[in-house]
Amino acid sequence: MLTENLKELVKQADITLTDQQISQLIHYVELLTKWNKAYNLTSIRDPQEMLVKHILDSLVIGDKLKGEHFIDVGTGPGLPGIPLAILYPQHQFVLLDSLGKRITFLRQVVYQLKLNNVKPVQSRVENYHAEQVFDGVLSRAFASLTDMVTWCNHLIDDNGRFYALKGQFPQDEIAQLPDHVNIDTSYQLVVPQLTGERHLIVLKK
Repeated sequence: MLTENLKELVKQADITLTDQQISQLIHYVELLTKWNKAYNLTSIRDPQEMLVKHILDSLVIGDKLKGEHFIDVGTGPGLPGIPLAILYPQHQFVLLDSLGKRITFLRQVVYQLKLNNVKPVQSRVENYHAEQVFDGVLSRAFASLTDMVTWCNHLIDDNGRFYALKGQFPQDEIAQLPDHVNIDTSYQLVVPQLTGERHLIVLKK
């Protein structure tokens, strides 16, 4: 049932996935549902709801990303990082979170789904320093835009982008952005079967 529903959702969203990718995404939802009972990784309990609010909500930003090397800060249970890593096996993703139980879960996901393009890291973002800068910093349900660009400033250079997944268009947060950051683009996202607005705000230095 989950598989059929996911196939229908990605079709509505005009996203093309292989059978293997569908299978990996379903496996991820099953792991999330199972681990959630003990670890409380997400407030969403229903796997069908996860398909829309977690999987599809992450996948719809895929074609907006520029580059190959991304970091998902405050990734939680791996959102949007895991779905995007499944969608783009040729890209590299670091998934950063300060909570050990989330990283333990993500290591299990990486192992079971055989994702060789994902590296879970336990750290606070301000303490994390990579060997090379990233093409993009992703965040979903992370802090305000100002906090994001302040705490993650060292993770990209002038060519990189900040990608913030938001609900309603964050007019107030945009007005408070520091001078060294500008809006590159913003997108109103369409997530099939999701109630409420979704936006992707792309910022650059």
